[in-house]
Amino acid sequence: MCTGILYNSSNHYFGRNLDLEITFGQEVTVTPRNYEFKFREVPAMKSHLALIGMAMVADNYPLYFDAANEAGLGMAGLAYSGNAVYNPSNPKMTNVASFEFIPYILGQAKTVAEAKELMKNLNITNEAFSKETQPSPLHWILGDKTGASIVVEPDADGLHVYDNPTHVLTNNPSFPQQLLNLGNYAGITPGEPKNTLLPDIDINYYSRSLGTHNLPGGMDSEGRFVKVAFALQHAPKGKSEDENVTNYFHVLESVAQPKGLDEVAPNSFEYTIYSDCMNLETGMYYYNTYEDNQIAAVDMHKEDLDGSELSSYATKKSQTINYQN
Repeated sequence: MCTGILYNSSNHYFGRNLDLEITFGQEVTVTPRNYEFKFREVPAMKSHLALIGMAMVADNYPLYFDAANEAGLGMAGLAYSGNAVYNPSNPKMTNVASFEFIPYILGQAKTVAEAKELMKNLNITNEAFSKETQPSPLHWILGDKTGASIVVEPDADGLHVYDNPTHVLTNNPSFPQQLLNLGNYAGITPGEPKNTLLPDIDINYYSRSLGTHNLPGGMDSEGRFVKVAFALQHAPKGKSEDENVTNYFHVLESVAQPKGLDEVAPNSFEYTIYSDCMNLETGMYYYNTYEDNQIAAVDMHKEDLDGSELSSYATKKSQTINYQN
């Protein structure tokens, strides 16, 4: 279970919450332009756009959960269990394994529009990275610095690419159903609600924020979709990088999952392992973790982007507290 967003302000900020019950040793990973991306069926990319994001590095291959490239296109894979269908290889199509999808797109496309072109004859295959690392059922959100975003869903009837006016994505149900469900909450407002129930009676507005009284607050993916869409829509636009990054993380915090509230197996609880934010204009990558709320940052442009070796930074695993006395 996860949540992804594109926050459009003076700059454009892309990223997600990763919500799982286990971690994978993921690290902030920079892939420079001359690292050779080898694919199972399509030709290798010996040179490509540089990437930064969160990845599990296995056999010197970055298995990205989410990333952005130096041109300002971001992409994140979110759980889509029960719906995602990957296919056998098709000789009439461009065959890319699910674990290759992010580098295949971000290595080449500079915008959402270019990414759409790469997907026109694409077949996402069911080939595994290894016996130990089987394909995860995913769908993807993409966003770029023009402010555009799309959702990509591999369903039983084919690969669907949807324009995303909400700039958010969670998990099941499918994206069209998530949009349909928004109609149930069209009256939500950050202010006082209009009294259409009994317009001739002076109702006692006994609390602030009664306009949000029916806003979902559960951990479920449909509820999180509604809540984060509302939070993102009404988030202020910052006047500085610090304000924008702060606003962005508060939007994701509105649907973050504490430990102990989402039991996925006996005594096993899903929680927000990390939240991240990529400034699509500058290539700055921000993140925090469940163990450390302080925002950390990695600047992709301080790495040797013309190199051929991966650069990785371990995520922070202990709380940083500012003791003031």
